[in-house]
Amino acid sequence: MTRCGLTNTLRRLRSEHGEMTQQSLADQVSVTRQTIIALEAGRYAPSLPLALRIANVFDVSVEDVFQLIGEP
Repeated sequence: MTRCGLTNTLRRLRSEHGEMTQQSLADQVSVTRQTIIALEAGRYAPSLPLALRIANVFDVSVEDVFQLIGEP
């Protein structure tokens, strides 16, 4: 279970986009690879601007990337 109250589909999205590396995603959204690792592990909740940048990379909505735990 994640500690930040969010789940995410980052690993799946990276896989679906040509096995994108964590570093490549980090570079595209201007954060460190460690930030992407923490996001994927559920140890970190992104800021709204970061969530939007990530969603834009994959051309999906923020809700397609991040979901609140326990929400219907």
